[in-house]
Amino acid sequence: MTIDSLFRSGYEARREHRINDAKAIYTEAVHQCRSSKDQPHLAQSLTRLGGIERDLGDIEASLKHYQDAVAIYRTLDAPLALAHTIRHVGDILRESGQLAPALPCYEEALRIYRNHSDTGTLDLANTLRGFALLQAALGQTKEAISMWQETGELYNQVWQEPGSPFTESDLAPGAAESKRQIALLSAG
Repeated sequence: MTIDSLFRSGYEARREHRINDAKAIYTEAVHQCRSSKDQPHLAQSLTRLGGIERDLGDIEASLKHYQDAVAIYRTLDAPLALAHTIRHVGDILRESGQLAPALPCYEEALRIYRNHSDTGTLDLANTLRGFALLQAALGQTKEAISMWQETGELYNQVWQEPGSPFTESDLAPGAAESKRQIALLSAG
């Protein structure tokens, strides 16, 4: 099977909640890419396998796959893929209570996204969301509120962009979460 066909099969298996099948497919993709020394596809395979490991609750394995992908992306000219992957490392660290190590991940991902003209609004919103959650957990209420305000604005903006595949209802949960978080932080 080609890497692209493995990616399609793995995506379909994950979408159909056949998580163990998806894990086997992405594991094979990692193996093929390592054998062929295909670094760009290896990084993609590792992030996909990391996502599956996260779905399965194996946070340690997930984190390792994402960190390995970050190391590869640092050698490639793929700043948006790097930012996206670093953000996932930050999310995993934050969700597992490793707040201090998560901070530089969000800072770097946000810096890359803010400085790149092709940054997608949704990618920026998702990064700010994770960063806002981290800031709140660190007791940085003012910073968290500011980030939640921007996050909500971005979620509301995404569906209005020309050619956006999203509808307002797709992004309503993100906008609602932003309002909820701002209210909680303001009251607290």
